[in-house]
Amino acid sequence: MISNPNMDHFLLYASIILASVTFFLCLYACARVGKVLNSVKGLDWDTIACLTGDIGTIKKSIQTLNNRINGLNSPKLNDELLNYVEKQRSNVTNINNNKIGG
Repeated sequence: MISNPNMDHFLLYASIILASVTFFLCLYACARVGKVLNSVKGLDWDTIACLTGDIGTIKKSIQTLNNRINGLNSPKLNDELLNYVEKQRSNVTNINNNKIGG
């Protein structure tokens, strides 16, 4: 087997650099996880439940506001939709005529 010393050195240095970068990224991730754990150390489950409910309420309020701004929740659109539904209901015929047999 023929060996190329330049390629061997390149692969050696590339693997050392890659391992070093991976090690430092691991240390960075561990530091971030530790920072998050320290920041939420004082929270209990009741506080987290209240925060989750508050976030859900705020999201719903923002969605309603965005719909009003975009005109999707306008009374005109709602009236048109109700008129369309009533028109469709009036066009429905009764298929069941209580016929038995063929």
